[in-house]
Amino acid sequence: MTTMEKITIKDFQKMKDEGIKITMISAYTYPLARIIDEIGIDSILIGDSLGMTVLGYENTLEVTIEDSIRHSQAVARGTKRAHIIGDMPFLTYGVNVEETVRNAGRLVKEGKCESVKLEGGEERTEEIEGIKSIGIPVLGHIGLTPTYVNEFGGFKVQGKESKDEERLIKHAKMLEEAGIYALI
Repeated sequence: MTTMEKITIKDFQKMKDEGIKITMISAYTYPLARIIDEIGIDSILIGDSLGMTVLGYENTLEVTIEDSIRHSQAVARGTKRAHIIGDMPFLTYGVNVEETVRNAGRLVKEGKCESVKLEGGEERTEEIEGIKSIGIPVLGHIGLTPTYVNEFGGFKVQGKESKDEERLIKHAKMLEEAGIYALI
């Protein structure tokens, strides 16, 4: 999209309807966010990957909500146009709906994110509905999901077998029914 107006999830829907590709890149800092925003990328994900790429952790499991909020604030300060998506770190969801909603709210209120992303399929539908009930858009994430690194035995591509492919499709449909605005 070439406009200089702030990108919203409504714009994403319009872009999809018109066959326009939606661009996204991860960023964690103010200077990088400014550059990304100036070149016209549509959305910036402040991923929990910041644990590995910026903070030097072995995986994403050590990232805290405070880490995500701090880096989201930096990205938000450098962004005028791109849609800002805050990735919910491990254990900021998955405990109960109330805690999930509170943490999503913190990413929006304190981190200045405009939507949140969380990993998982069918097991996340109630949490997604809870987040949406307070007006926060949710980006779903299935497949290669870093917070499941210990369960999968490392960072492994999912969906290679037909049964796994069917499971991913089932989860995608359930997340869509729960109200996600997009899926990665």
